[in-house]
Amino acid sequence: MAAVGSVDVELELIGWLQARLDGVVVRDELDNNLLAELPTVQVEVVGGDDDGFRLDRPLVDVNIYAATRADAIALAATVHGLVLTQLRGSTTDAAVFARTATLSRPAARPYENTALRRVGATYAIYCHPVS
Repeated sequence: MAAVGSVDVELELIGWLQARLDGVVVRDELDNNLLAELPTVQVEVVGGDDDGFRLDRPLVDVNIYAATRADAIALAATVHGLVLTQLRGSTTDAAVFARTATLSRPAARPYENTALRRVGATYAIYCHPVS
């Protein structure tokens, strides 16, 4: 059996979202050339817990970067819907995703580059390795 924490949630979510978001860059770290890669979705694990046996409950920040506030809000709403309706109960080659929940709904977040806009949300994602 795989160890607790053996699911790389960032990697799994990046691939899962990339397959569903045409024309969008999905990544964990931002590039110095971010303005040339809009829109971009950034996925980062920011904490969480586990049951000590098999179930991981990572907290995941999802930040949307787009040229306009309206574009960032629209893409954040799409990602929000995907996480809450399609990710729940899905599987990848490495992970089974169970419950998903919103801890902080999509909202504008400050960003120092005024040439783009950022909207972010935080999710609790229950998952475990594929058996």
